[in-house]
Amino acid sequence: MIIFYRTADGKCPVQAFLDSLSANVTQKVAWVLNLVEDLDVVPATYFKKLVNTEEIWECRIQFGSIAYRIFCFFDGKSVVVLTHGSIKKTQKTPQREIERAKAYKRDYLQRRTKR
Repeated sequence: MIIFYRTADGKCPVQAFLDSLSANVTQKVAWVLNLVEDLDVVPATYFKKLVNTEEIWECRIQFGSIAYRIFCFFDGKSVVVLTHGSIKKTQKTPQREIERAKAYKRDYLQRRTKR
């Protein structure tokens, strides 16, 4: 199952990212997210753990020459929580995007345990 992370004040960064994309790109993103949801083993082309992180993953979407990334993490074994997205402009994933995903994960887990 895939869910979208929401901040304490109700904002949804990944939804804002998806809303900024063209219809064609959004369609490709939906296709990749369906793979993540449906397959037991998703090819690394589309879904990969980021090196040197504590379980931060990225959904990888290539559309034409542009690389889109949606950052996420697992809540248990079967729930993928999408945090936010970005357009990848360099070979290396920017550290600030990884830090943002980590902060969202900490916030999510902290608030989840308080329910």
